[in-house]
Amino acid sequence: MTGIGEESIADRTRRVLDPVLARDGYELVEVEWARQGARWTLRLFIDKQGGVGIEDCQAVSRLVEPILDVEDFIEPAYDLEVSSPGLDRPLRKPDDFDRYAGQRAHVKAYGPVPETAPGSPARKNWTGVLVGYRDGAVEIDVDGVVHRVPHDQIAKAHLEYDFEADLRRKD
Repeated sequence: MTGIGEESIADRTRRVLDPVLARDGYELVEVEWARQGARWTLRLFIDKQGGVGIEDCQAVSRLVEPILDVEDFIEPAYDLEVSSPGLDRPLRKPDDFDRYAGQRAHVKAYGPVPETAPGSPARKNWTGVLVGYRDGAVEIDVDGVVHRVPHDQIAKAHLEYDFEADLRRKD
């Protein structure tokens, strides 16, 4: 949907809505622009201190609809969905990796990244415990080995809820 040098719909949506939502105490975690069958969907994942509920999603939807209408940069008809990030919260910004340090996560690179830990082969996926963000790289502990993945090479990253650990805590 974008030509060379054009800003994607998701990026423009993020740029337009991020300051508005921040003003009202919300964090715009992720924006997805996707085709589902014959329809397009613009999905906003929001969060705030203490978490979000259905009322927050409805309030944000009412807040952003007129802004998107006035900005008028989305050509095809689309459905707007506003949701919480859920248990598998996407991680994008450097602060996200520090904020969720100590939690289980999955990190996927655009392509194989060589030697993210001393002597490690090139790889594209890491699942382990986030250590944090240092000097332009995400640090993730995979089975006792800390790997450094350059932030600019990360295609996707998200938290992974550890159901087994949660069950062990409840016992």
